[in-house]
Amino acid sequence: MLEYRAEIFLWALSNSLPIILMGVWIKASQNGNFGLSSQDFARYFFSVFIVRQLTTIWVIWEFEREVLEGKLSLRLLQPIDPVWHHVARHLAEKMTRIPLIIVFCGLFFILYPDAAWTPSLANGLLSIVAIALAFILRFAIQYTFAMFAFWTERASAIQQFWFLFYIFLSGAIAPLEVFPNTIRQIVEWTPFPYMMHFPAALLMGLPVDFGRSILIMIAWTIGFVALNRLLWRKGLMKYSGMGA
Repeated sequence: MLEYRAEIFLWALSNSLPIILMGVWIKASQNGNFGLSSQDFARYFFSVFIVRQLTTIWVIWEFEREVLEGKLSLRLLQPIDPVWHHVARHLAEKMTRIPLIIVFCGLFFILYPDAAWTPSLANGLLSIVAIALAFILRFAIQYTFAMFAFWTERASAIQQFWFLFYIFLSGAIAPLEVFPNTIRQIVEWTPFPYMMHFPAALLMGLPVDFGRSILIMIAWTIGFVALNRLLWRKGLMKYSGMGA
């Protein structure tokens, strides 16, 4: 991953949508009453930016290519599940982003000195746990969708359809605090807000129900992992790449 550090820098910049939305919501908060101040919006969207840097997943495109090109056959000959190759690549890529995140934090504090803050020790530790679980949940979901590559050549299209719901319901476009109460209560039972809003809210210090949120994240993760293993076994029976 260090070998492709320039490419990773471009990947990091490609996740700059929260920075753009930060300016939009800061301006909107000056003319409306959303329950959050302009400083809160700045902190929230920068927290979202950090969470996105640490939870970006692309396993579906790699797995889809391996199935279509027959490269999965070589993975199947090895004594470990192929998923651990993808996990290792994702973790290595996240490690290379850490220096970039530090640079982005410095720029944020310079450009928005009034919104600069330091998370408390408790919030910092809890947000690390939440980000780690968000990474696991997103990976489990996308790797489950990747299993459909055994039946279709465009499994990534499923991910793109899922992303439409994710971008609106995860808190990436707007914090859940500005949602109507009824909609928010429904959304909080889905996996979407726990992949973005929950760790970002913890990082900036917004009140959240940590215990309930963690249980929901674990429940969704277990459900997708179970579905993943079922699809994996059935998919291998159908796989025929490179004479497998």
